[in-house]
Amino acid sequence: MDEKTAVIVIDMLNDFLYGKLKCERCHRIIPCIDKLLVSARERGIPVIYVCDAHKKNDNEFKKWPRHAVEGTRGAEIISELKPLKGDYIIKKTRYSGFFNTELEKLLKKLNVECLIITGILTNICVQHTVADAFFRDYKTIIPKECTEALSDKIKKDSFNFMKDMYNANIISIEDII
Repeated sequence: MDEKTAVIVIDMLNDFLYGKLKCERCHRIIPCIDKLLVSARERGIPVIYVCDAHKKNDNEFKKWPRHAVEGTRGAEIISELKPLKGDYIIKKTRYSGFFNTELEKLLKKLNVECLIITGILTNICVQHTVADAFFRDYKTIIPKECTEALSDKIKKDSFNFMKDMYNANIISIEDII
């Protein structure tokens, strides 16, 4: 990690870990993300939370059950990974953290060139954010212990796809810290 790097934490929200779209597998990445955040903050690396924050009648609810409605407990970041002073929060309404958000503007302001992307789900919001990062010429690193999907196969396939299509660097958290 260096000064031109930022850590992105995607959708580590109550509805996805404890609520409406609960994913038990996702609990195992919490300690790893926490460890990464501690290391990043110690080095002065920006931490950016990118979080679903849907309106009550969001079109995404035609595909998925209602979740992470802005202003509800379900849309809050889990207590284990609560943002600290100096961290950033970007609200999103689609899979990608870049789509109709302030993420790119913030990254430019912070002079960021490399994104360490964590969170859930690997094959949905993480993958779409990695794609949009690639299209914007950001280098992407994904610590494999810091993202999760609904199965090992889905996670592995997504990693392979992101590596092949978007030059994502899939590595161990130990190689980052």
